[in-house]
Amino acid sequence: MVLESLINPLKAEKKPWEMFFFGILYSSVAVLLSLWIFEKHASLIVVFLTVMACIPLVYSTIKSEEKKDLVLDKEKTILKEHSKVLYFLMLLFLGITVSIALWYIFLPTGTTHSNLFSIQQQTIAGINTGATTNAIQQVQLFTKIFFNNMKVLTFCLLFAFIYGVGAIFIITWNASVIGVAIGNVIRSNLGQISGSVGLAKLGSYFNITSYGLLRYFIHGIPEIAAYFIGGLAGGIISIAIIRHDFRTRKFEHIILDSTDLIIISVLFLLIAALIEVYITPVLF
Repeated sequence: MVLESLINPLKAEKKPWEMFFFGILYSSVAVLLSLWIFEKHASLIVVFLTVMACIPLVYSTIKSEEKKDLVLDKEKTILKEHSKVLYFLMLLFLGITVSIALWYIFLPTGTTHSNLFSIQQQTIAGINTGATTNAIQQVQLFTKIFFNNMKVLTFCLLFAFIYGVGAIFIITWNASVIGVAIGNVIRSNLGQISGSVGLAKLGSYFNITSYGLLRYFIHGIPEIAAYFIGGLAGGIISIAIIRHDFRTRKFEHIILDSTDLIIISVLFLLIAALIEVYITPVLF
């Protein structure tokens, strides 16, 4: 397809920053097609179309990483190679998130609330992680967030193992939810100063935008990184089985590498939960 021919894993590793703009492109095309063809179901269709655009790149990437497990011997070297992939995939995610936030801000309220992001808004409304200063409540909140994120990580692993690139759906869905949350924060605050003009208020626009991005990205980046790492682990095992590499001695190496990735992803989730409970409320 046309979007598939624009990028491949080799190009992505050489110019990872381009993936941010591909994320914007993929999701923007998905938004326009969803509103044009599937308006009543756009909130889910936009996720599916974005995922469809990402599948060729993600699948090729996982195949490439599985081959590295067979060729490279040192686990440290393999993890270093995986980190390059994680970098450009995170930039892809950031592009999708920023794109969704911008569409949410600039599209008419009726369009975003009724059709395009209705399910995402329902999901956000169902999340209640309010700030608290009580130590016991903070521990309970931390436990709730951590185990909820662990459930999502488990889904990423299962989807990646069963479908190969299935984790990209979970991750893209989370990108759309975070994008809507950021867009909602920015739009709500911009509405309060929209009647004012001048350089002083121009600075307020930049402050609000930074506030909206930082509020979710501080803990969101390590959290989504964990999902990508877990998805990569599940995908590598899935590709190894498809390629019958599980019949070779190298499969033990693949299992070891995937186990390391899963452990790293859990540590990232632990860090993300700590930030969300103990740091984000203090800053915002």
